[in-house]
Amino acid sequence: MGELIAVLSGKGGTGKTSLTAGLATSLAHLGETVLCIDCDVGLRNLDIALGLAEEGALSFAEVYSGHYTLDKATSHPFFPGLKFLTAPIGCTAADIDEKAFGRLLKQARQEFSYIFLDAPAGIEAGFQKAARYADRIILVTNSDPASIRDASTAGNILEQMGKKNIRLIVNRIHKHTMETIGLTVDDIMDRAGLPLLGIVPEDVNILLAAAKNKPLIRASRGGAAAACRRIAKRITGQSVPIRL
Repeated sequence: MGELIAVLSGKGGTGKTSLTAGLATSLAHLGETVLCIDCDVGLRNLDIALGLAEEGALSFAEVYSGHYTLDKATSHPFFPGLKFLTAPIGCTAADIDEKAFGRLLKQARQEFSYIFLDAPAGIEAGFQKAARYADRIILVTNSDPASIRDASTAGNILEQMGKKNIRLIVNRIHKHTMETIGLTVDDIMDRAGLPLLGIVPEDVNILLAAAKNKPLIRASRGGAAAACRRIAKRITGQSVPIRL
């Protein structure tokens, strides 16, 4: 059975979607079979981060409703083991058929090693739906005080939902800025109250890759791309040092 990973954030602007794409493509590059599902029915952008903006994509609602089968999910042109389902248009998180969505995820577990759910930012209905089915939760934060506080709040909500396997990724780190204000990654972990999965630096190549309709790890080898590769290896159980 594949592992279902929900990627969440307490607030917008943390780079959660770009990080989801970076991890998914890194795992596919390692030879894993991966399904990415964009669960943000309001602001779907995962296709851009994956380098699939010019590809037609089925929505997960079209699949769970029986109009199409899961094998019709969009295949990535550079990573044969990676497939993608986008979010449906013209509905809200409350409109999603939760039982049918659950059946789709159950089927996906049988066909893929990893299933990524890119949830909408915040702690509303889309956050709850994505978290409910997850085996592992990645909570993304930045180093600013508001983001850290929101990550702590989101972590508390997840624990109240009975979720145990929650890990923190500190994204878009400016090393010099953190040194200037005397903030460390350990400080962020303590304030968020969560164990660390990885750290990712701020990287202009994320923007450049999206503009060129390329996945980050095909556009860059260092910076955020290298960090995503290291985190992907940790997800598979490999022992990889945490560093920028």
